[in-house]
Amino acid sequence: MSYSTLSNGSKVTTAVAAVIEDAAGRVLLCRQAGGHQLWGLPGGKTRADESPVHAVIRDIREETGLESEIVELIGLYQLTGDACGSTTPDLFVHVFRGRLDGGGPALNAPGRISQLSWHSADALPEPLTVTTRTAIADAAAGRTGVIREVQRDKEPDVIDA
Repeated sequence: MSYSTLSNGSKVTTAVAAVIEDAAGRVLLCRQAGGHQLWGLPGGKTRADESPVHAVIRDIREETGLESEIVELIGLYQLTGDACGSTTPDLFVHVFRGRLDGGGPALNAPGRISQLSWHSADALPEPLTVTTRTAIADAAAGRTGVIREVQRDKEPDVIDA
């Protein structure tokens, strides 16, 4: 995992995600295959050699099997706090609004993602990442260019497989 170090000595990493809606206004969510099996937006970590836009397009393709178009930046979210332990680095997440090109998404990364499904913004599944919850609320309100610090949720219990 690649980290950067801020001037205050804290470590950070960058990630990307996309709010993708279907014709009915539902949001596409991915459920993690491991760990706490949290629901989140399609996306992932940014590689050292790519821009956030290229990273989110790559991650959407890897997770859904489809190409996408990035429409706009919803916001930049700094995930911080020690609810998951003091050694967890901050995470800067670029969240975009995107559109899928072509048919419906298919589970394309079964090692990372256990489920893909559409959800109404007012009936989101749990456990859900705090960044996803915040970004969907901003997107639903029509906000763009948001810069927000988000405090980590306490880690949920690990679900038995």
